[in-house]
Amino acid sequence: MSASPNPVALPDWNDRPDPLLLLTMALVGVFAFLQVYSVQSILPELQRDLNATVVQIGSAVGATVLAVALVSPLMGMASDALGRKAMVVASVCALALPTMAMIQVESVHGLTVLRFLQGLAVPGVTVVTIAYIGEEFRGAAMARVMAVYVAGNVLGGFLGRFVLGHLTEWMSWRAAFGVLGGLNLAGAVLVGRVLPASRHFVPNLRLGGALRTLGELLRHPGLQAACALGLTVLFVQVGMFTYVNFHLAGAPYHFGPAALANVFAVYLIGVVVTPLAGRWIARLGARRTILLSVGLSALGVGLTLLPTAGGVVVALALAACGTFITQSATLSFLAYRITQGRSLASGLYYTAYYLGGFGGAWVGGFAYARGGWPGTVALLLGVQALGWAIAWRFMPPPRVPPVAG
Repeated sequence: MSASPNPVALPDWNDRPDPLLLLTMALVGVFAFLQVYSVQSILPELQRDLNATVVQIGSAVGATVLAVALVSPLMGMASDALGRKAMVVASVCALALPTMAMIQVESVHGLTVLRFLQGLAVPGVTVVTIAYIGEEFRGAAMARVMAVYVAGNVLGGFLGRFVLGHLTEWMSWRAAFGVLGGLNLAGAVLVGRVLPASRHFVPNLRLGGALRTLGELLRHPGLQAACALGLTVLFVQVGMFTYVNFHLAGAPYHFGPAALANVFAVYLIGVVVTPLAGRWIARLGARRTILLSVGLSALGVGLTLLPTAGGVVVALALAACGTFITQSATLSFLAYRITQGRSLASGLYYTAYYLGGFGGAWVGGFAYARGGWPGTVALLLGVQALGWAIAWRFMPPPRVPPVAG
């Protein structure tokens, strides 16, 4: 019997991802989100130094997520034509440029523009990585890698806020942004060296085919439901973690930048919980996981009305864990149900998801200005009730492959 020309040339990392591959996927998630929400821990400082209103500062937070929403479908189409790894690395690098330019910012409008430019680069990481995972992994391995990647998103979101808040305690916030920009440059080099190249990517260079795929995806009921749910999820997350900073910076708490940065340590719970969610999703199914996790998040949002700082922090931890699990389950739901145009489907999902984040930053500002933190909580709970109803009605149980082992 003749030997094949290239017998088992590559390790079967698709079915059994090793620790280095899992770490690499987590790092991609970290560098994607290092900048996106970093300003939240210093919002009171920015409001004072830039002489801005609460709504203006909230819009600066939302500018990044708005840009992500607008660019995500285009990035999905570009990635389907051009590939995965190179686009991920270039986008991690591109995130550093507007971040470093914040060293010179002098007005809230300038900050908002630079935040928007940051957002333009994010889909090159988020959208493309979701497509990469959907192509390269199957079954329980896919759920595990997806959960690790989302955990990296969580860790990156925490580190951006934590590092910027603590740096602002002993240097200007402008100089602190320069440090964050340098971290993203280092991240681009690291990801470029260790992220494995795609093995199952097939380029689609036909615009007509992409447009037909777009039309099919827009009519896909699973994608429609996931997009609607995703919109509510990030609306609540951004609204909560933007305006709770003003709540805790005021009486009776009087938190400074470092203390506010420490609050975001609740994200570290998500780093632990989210990888475990991959196993829960495989056993319970995406729909049941989502219903439970949205309920957990809503409980946390309601408990932020507790009168003690410790109670507020515990409540934020519950809400955040519910959100992280919901996001992981929703992405797994999409990965199982979308078999064509995965990158474009991811782009459409992230458009809805980040439009929700912009809504939470913008509408939440008016809610806080009119009703303080209780008014904001009432808004967020109403949106969560809508998300739970969407999952209950429009996300039937997917056919989940049996768990390996």
